[in-house]
This record gives sequence, structure tokens and C-alpha cells, in this order.
Amino acid sequence: MSPLEILAAAATGQPAPRIPIFCNMLDKGAHELKMSQKEFYSKGEYVAEGQLKMQARYGYDNVLSLFYVGKEAELFGCNDILFSNDGAPNVADFVIKNYDDIAKLEVPDDITAHPAWAETAKCLKILRDEVGNTHPICAYLTASTTMPAILMGMDKWMDLLLGKDTDVRDELLRKCSLFFQKEVQAYRDAGANVLVYSTPFGTTSFVGRKRFQEFSLPWMQRDLAAGVENLVYYCGMLPFNDVIPQIQETFNFGSYYISPMSDLAEAKAIIGDKALTCGVIDDIKMIHWTPEQTRAEVKRICDIGKVGGHFLFGTGVMPLQIPEENIIAMLEAAFEYGRYDDGI
Repeated sequence: MSPLEILAAAATGQPAPRIPIFCNMLDKGAHELKMSQKEFYSKGEYVAEGQLKMQARYGYDNVLSLFYVGKEAELFGCNDILFSNDGAPNVADFVIKNYDDIAKLEVPDDITAHPAWAETAKCLKILRDEVGNTHPICAYLTASTTMPAILMGMDKWMDLLLGKDTDVRDELLRKCSLFFQKEVQAYRDAGANVLVYSTPFGTTSFVGRKRFQEFSLPWMQRDLAAGVENLVYYCGMLPFNDVIPQIQETFNFGSYYISPMSDLAEAKAIIGDKALTCGVIDDIKMIHWTPEQTRAEVKRICDIGKVGGHFLFGTGVMPLQIPEENIIAMLEAAFEYGRYDDGI
């Protein structure tokens, strides 16, 4: 079976030889091509080549079309990105410097016609042509409630969120939600078949129960009014087990990317066969683990998750500082312990 077929089998509970295995190998692509991050992310063909080389080297199932989160800010007019060879690129100059800028902020009528989309489109075309029929192509999309952090900075966004200027706040969020809806369609049309809905505001670990109910949930409903087909519920590495039942009832997501800080067995019991439970290794700790410790943790995750199917093994941010031997140990263990000897 191809990786895409294995993912579909896991999602529907059909027989498969093993669980799907997803891995985030974004920034390592620049190292593989012996480029600086600034050069690497300047061309869609470089990003695609980096993804394809990483997938071929390690053998996991997915590729990603993500450049860096600030790429979305560029579609709003950001033209200054800070690159570092030790971590992910980030926004260096915010589009929104004061509240007057919110009124002037414009959502592109057609995201795909914006110059900042061109390299993303190239990357997706290459990935679609090379592996679109056999492998999951993942896209990362920032929820409306999170987008302001990369447009104005987290400190100013928190001031606006918690302040009294609710009309200004909601004007910004309406624009961010409209952008999200356009972005989802653009990525789907370009060939992405797994879309990650990134919403740290979607967990009570970040905003608390009251704000989740009164703020996060209504804006999520606006973002997702067109449906959640192929969308993954993702709150960064924050735990969100306590909101899964309500999210299931409200949106019917097909996949939940469970935090390493969560009780995986609890999450699997809540989700059951209604959706795909994604068990995620704490890859920050992998920086200091031995290969033996890495293997043991992968086994623990697989032993909990694969019972009854509907399970995927995944990683988080995969820092560049993770030793190569730990990456190899992790993936070898995932293929070994994620196997279904009886084919189901």
C-alpha cells in the first residue's frame, strides 16, 4: 500500500500493514541542500526538493508545503523575515504597528494572484507532480485567532484581545477569518490533501474554559463554516483532551494531533473510531535522549495508540539539534512497533 492508502485506511478503520508515520523535516532541507535558510526558502523548488530528499532518506509518509509561518504574513504585506540557521524563520517587521493599521489591512481578493503565493504554488506543483498520487501533502494554516500574533506581535495582540477595544479586535479577526477561508481553498486547489488547522486558542490550556467558549469557539465556527474536510485539529504542543468532545460534536474533525503532554490513552478513548488519533513524540526531549530512550518512547506511543486502528504516529517541531541517530532510532521504531502483524 502507498502511504496515502495507509493514511486513508487508518482514517476509515480499514486493514493496513502499519500505522501512518508523519515527520516534520522542514529546516533540515536547507542543510541537505547546503544552503542558508534565506536562500533555501527563496524558491519553491528548493523547498520541494528538500522535502522530497528528506522523505526519501528517512522513509516516513508525508511531505509538507510549509515554508515558515511568516509566509502567511507576507500575503498581508510583510516584507521582512528574520532568518536563522539554528531555528525557524520569523516575522521581523509587523504589518500592524498601531490600531489604525487594522482599518487599512486588506485581504487579497485572490491569494493565488499575490506575488507572495508564487513560490508556494511552485512548491506544491512539484510535490503534487512527484508524489501527489502516493503520499500525503500537508499544508499548515493559521487560525483567525492566532493570525494577529504574526501581524502585530504577540504582546500587542494580547493587549487588544484582553482590552476594551472589542470592535477593533473583531474587525481584525473578521479579516483574518476571511483570509483563512481563502487560504484553505487555495491550498486544496493547489494539491494539498492534509491541512493542519493551527489554533493554540483552541485549548483551555491557553485561554481557559470561559474564553474558549465565548471567544475561541465562535471564531473557529466562522473559520470552518465551509467544513473541515481533510483538516487536522492542532494546538501546537498544548494539551486539549478536555475540549475534544465539544470539538467533535461541533465540527467533526477527521484527525486530532495530540500533545505529548496529554494522556494519549485518554485521548484515544475519547476519540475512539470517530476520527484519527495522532500520537506525537516529545521531540524537544529527543535532543538529549539516547537512541534507546527514543525507541522506548516510540514503543510506548505505538502500544497505546495502534490498538483498534484509527491511529497515526507523528512528530512536533523536530529541532535541528536532534542527533541524527535519534531520528533514525525514532523512525525505525515507528515502523517496527507500528506494524500490524495481522494486517489490521
